[in-house]
Amino acid sequence: MEKQERDIEIRTQVLSVDVEKVGDFLFEEPEHSFLGKWDLQLSPASHDAANLLQAVQKLQNSDLPVAFPTETVYGLGADATRGEAIAGIYNAKRRPADNPLIVHISSLTQLRHLLDLSPGSDTTPLDGIREDPIPTIYHSVISRFWPGPLTILLPLPQPSPLAPSVTAGLPTFGARMPSSRLALALIHLAGVPVAAPSANASTRPSPTTAAHVLHDLSGRIELIIDGGPCHVGVESTVVDGLADPPVVLRPGGVSIETLRQCSGWKHVVIGYRDGVETGVPRAPGMKYKHYSPTARVILVQGKLSIQLLTTHLRGCTNAGLATTKTWRVEDLAVLKVSITQRTAKAGSALRYFIVQNGTPDAMHCNASNDGHCSTLTATTGYTGIADGKDSDAVRVVVTDLGTSPAIIAQNLFSALRELDMQGVDVIFVEGIGADEGLTAAAVMNRLRKAAELEIRS
Repeated sequence: MEKQERDIEIRTQVLSVDVEKVGDFLFEEPEHSFLGKWDLQLSPASHDAANLLQAVQKLQNSDLPVAFPTETVYGLGADATRGEAIAGIYNAKRRPADNPLIVHISSLTQLRHLLDLSPGSDTTPLDGIREDPIPTIYHSVISRFWPGPLTILLPLPQPSPLAPSVTAGLPTFGARMPSSRLALALIHLAGVPVAAPSANASTRPSPTTAAHVLHDLSGRIELIIDGGPCHVGVESTVVDGLADPPVVLRPGGVSIETLRQCSGWKHVVIGYRDGVETGVPRAPGMKYKHYSPTARVILVQGKLSIQLLTTHLRGCTNAGLATTKTWRVEDLAVLKVSITQRTAKAGSALRYFIVQNGTPDAMHCNASNDGHCSTLTATTGYTGIADGKDSDAVRVVVTDLGTSPAIIAQNLFSALRELDMQGVDVIFVEGIGADEGLTAAAVMNRLRKAAELEIRS
């Protein structure tokens, strides 16, 4: 840790792992799922398995964290039982020490052992038996949503096997079983619970690709496992079932509507605010400014207007526009705004363009990769200025986040990062209705934490 504190450069390696090629997942009856007992038989000749084992060894022996993909975002993982390893997470992210970490587990057996270290405590089935160290209130949501994007708040056992820095002094800890088979394989093979916040520099947008992690943490960590892009795009929903009624502490990949369908969760309430909160955070993402690109973010609820844009474009040379349901590129024609569009040629990365019919996923592709940039519809030299005074104009890069909350959630962090890479000074984001479900609420929660200003027009 001394080396990190002195800012000595660390060589960061990115290793690709295709979980379908690492070996065979073996499940025991009767559950025949990750909620029951399972094992992983590695393929001896698999290059992907060898790469995965490198990450396993780092988790077991190194004090520097390992970045790995989950279904939500990329995580920055360390052995949750070793204080030196947890310090590596805080140092790499430059994360405040009073912000608790979520503990990721690969099985209910592992979770039960964390909660009760006495012999036989890890063999209790998930059937509501009183002796189960997992509180009964969580049985229904575990059966419904695990493995998956749901974090549950649990009482910290005494004595606790977790490093004190994991919980930031709280009497509880958050636990989650990810649905990503790659994440489950990594945790299972490491044989330790893995504390893992998002693998980004603190306050930056969460990473949904290995490239995002490398951009933020190159030189701070040794290893990134590249398992491809994350498909949920926002972090897990965090719930406190120890409260009466149960509380959603952070919106995420599981909606409040589906939570209310579970036994004991009919009256679950919202216990978070979208702005930056004060006091001791009960869950990650509650207290500090999060998810922010370098550019100013302005969240707009409603229509674009000439007055709105001209007011906030003063002094800007480059701007970003992230659209969802109603904004259109054509709306900018009423402004003296130069819109630069360029398509990528073979072998060149996409950098300056407008995505009108594509998504931020297309923004990250390379034109040399079998031509998978066909969704980009752009023409060189397009301008929205009638009088052609380009020298006084602002270049605007526009990207479509999608229209459904699930697609917007999947694309949000990627789009904010890409617009930042375009060197924009300000990003206008079209908001959506938070009443469209918890996924929409999660999107708006992240945007409000990222935004410097929210405007209703």
